[in-house]
Amino acid sequence: MKKQQIYTYSIISIAIILISWGSTGHKMINQKATLSFNQQMMQFLVWTSDLTNHASDADYRKDSDTSEAPKHYIDIDTYQDFVVDHRILQDWDSIINAFGYSSVINEGILPWATVTTYDTLKNCFARQDWNKAILTAADLGHYVADGHMPMHITKNYNGQLTGNTGIHSRYESTMIGNYSTQIVYSGDTNLQVIQNVNQYVFNYIYNNYKYKDSILIADNLAKTAAGGSTSSSVYTQNLWNKTKGFTTILFQNASHALAELIYTAWVNGGSPAYTPNAITENKISNEISEFHVFPNPISDFTNINFSLKENIDNLQLSIIDQNGKTIKTLINNNKYIAGNYNFTWQTENLAKGNYFCVLRTAKSLKSIKLLLVN
Repeated sequence: MKKQQIYTYSIISIAIILISWGSTGHKMINQKATLSFNQQMMQFLVWTSDLTNHASDADYRKDSDTSEAPKHYIDIDTYQDFVVDHRILQDWDSIINAFGYSSVINEGILPWATVTTYDTLKNCFARQDWNKAILTAADLGHYVADGHMPMHITKNYNGQLTGNTGIHSRYESTMIGNYSTQIVYSGDTNLQVIQNVNQYVFNYIYNNYKYKDSILIADNLAKTAAGGSTSSSVYTQNLWNKTKGFTTILFQNASHALAELIYTAWVNGGSPAYTPNAITENKISNEISEFHVFPNPISDFTNINFSLKENIDNLQLSIIDQNGKTIKTLINNNKYIAGNYNFTWQTENLAKGNYFCVLRTAKSLKSIKLLLVN
């Protein structure tokens, strides 16, 4: 029975909603994508909480929108071209002409749904429709994450063809729920503008397909170690031990791919400034000529230095965490004349990890990534 047919049964539909990388996994991937935002994208750090909170919106639509379910997977190995050449027809019109609309929908349309969502995000940036842009970026993250979950890109999506029935939820929901804190990613701000988004999406799907056999092998080994059980802590721990290496890579790659796709959509959408007067201000000004933090990494304190080229009526200086939450406001809506300024920030026993120092005016935003080590 195909997956979209399964969704017609409400009880199973709810179960599928709960296991699509799990709420935990999708939130992690969307949230950690912002750790890869480069200097140009730091203005969008304020999106972090919304990207996280709306990471599973696409799953929640499955019950009310019959067109949603096929967007979350592709049974790519049902296509003989993939079996032979490890690739399929990537153009939407071409594959519809070759196999028919119903057949293509039946096998899943994840890569094309991802590209379509990217195009929508690009158009949102172009017209500066910020509210829709945030929600579209969250959806984009969901589809990117599904494209990095190997069991979403194979006809053996639940291990039902190889005696591994149930591995889908055991791997992406139960295991991730238990071991998510061990998946570490600090970001990679080396973002590139993607020249061919369609090829980019298909490339990571082609690459991630290879891990589906590794998951099945790990399932068999974990069951053996647990005496045949698939519900014990011994089974789950062994499944994690056998898969944690490539699972961590999949999560890291998904977060980075989402950051790169958002960045590309922003660039191709005209690179609009996300500021209070973003509708009329399309370029970030050069009011802030210098902005430095030292030392960084930080132990107990750090010095924050910045220079203003002109008088500023509305200046804000804040420390925010990787969830977009403001931890400390050092300057709030104050007037400053042109010149050089220095502030000392005491870390005040904050937990170690990544933070951001954000300097904002009505026209400008600059941010520096901080690493708190003690």
